[in-house]
Amino acid sequence: MSTPFYVSPQQAMADRAEYARKGIARGRSVVVLQYTDGVLFVAENPSRALHKVSEIYDRIAFAAVGKYNEFENLRIGGVRYADLRGYTYDREDVTARGLANVYAQTLGTIFSSAAEKPYEVELIVAEVGNAPEDDQIYRLPHDGSIVDEHGSVAVGGNADQISSYLDQRHRDGMSLAEALRLAVDSLARDTNGGERTLTAEQLEVAVLDRTRPQKRKFKRILGRQLSRLLEEQAAAEGEKGAPAADAGESSGASAAGGNGKGAGKGPAAGKSGSGAADADADAGEPESGSADD
Repeated sequence: MSTPFYVSPQQAMADRAEYARKGIARGRSVVVLQYTDGVLFVAENPSRALHKVSEIYDRIAFAAVGKYNEFENLRIGGVRYADLRGYTYDREDVTARGLANVYAQTLGTIFSSAAEKPYEVELIVAEVGNAPEDDQIYRLPHDGSIVDEHGSVAVGGNADQISSYLDQRHRDGMSLAEALRLAVDSLARDTNGGERTLTAEQLEVAVLDRTRPQKRKFKRILGRQLSRLLEEQAAAEGEKGAPAADAGESSGASAAGGNGKGAGKGPAAGKSGSGAADADADAGEPESGSADD
C-alpha cells in the first residue's frame, strides 16, 4: 500500500490563503469611507444588475469583492439573520458587530475545512450611528478574521495602494462631494502609478445617511445626482486655483504701478522699481503654476 502524500497544516493553510488572495485580486476594488453625514460606499462596477454594495438592515450595509455567487450567498444569509433577530428581539438589537461575527464564523469554518475550497471574497460591513464617532466599519478577509476600521478602508485587487492614498488624504468632516471625489480619485489609480478616468457609468455609489428621516438609512446615488456631485466637486477644485492666480496678477499689477511712480523720480529709482517688478512677477509664476496643478 502506498504512503499518502503528506502536507503540513501550515503549508496547507498558506496554499489556501494564497489561492483566495489571487481570486480576490482579480476583482475591482471597493472603497468605504466616512463623511460628515454618514458612510460612503464607492465601487468600480459598470453593471447595474450585479451589485457589490447592498443594504442589509436599517442602518447596516454590505460591500464585497471577489466571486459574485459566493458573496451573494453571504449577503442573503446576512439579510436573513438580521430579519430574524430584529423580529425575535428588537430592531435595535441588529448591529454591524453581530453581523460581522456571524460572517467571521462562516468564513473561518469554510477556510479551515479541507472538504471545500475557501471563499474568494473579502467583505465590509458598516453601520451608521447617530454621530460620526458612533459609526462602525468592519473588514472581513477570506480567512474569517475581523478588522475594525476607522475613517476609510479599501478591499480588492489594488487595496494596499488605494488604502495608502486614502490614509494620506482622508479627513474628518468631509462633505459628500469631497468624499466621493477622493474615493473616485483613489480608484482611478492603477498599479503602475498612472491614473484613469472613471465616469459615473462605471461607478456604483451608495450611502448610509444618518440625516434621512426614515429608519432605513441606505440610499443609492445614481444617474444625474451622481454626475452632479462629481461635477460640483470638480468645479470647487477648479475655483480653489483661481484666487491664487488672481493674486499673482494683482501682485504683478501693483508692482508695475510702483515701477511707474519710481520712474518719475529718476533713472536710479526707475531701475530699482523695474527690478522689484521683475522679482514680484517671478514670485507670482510658481503660485499660478501650483494652483493650476
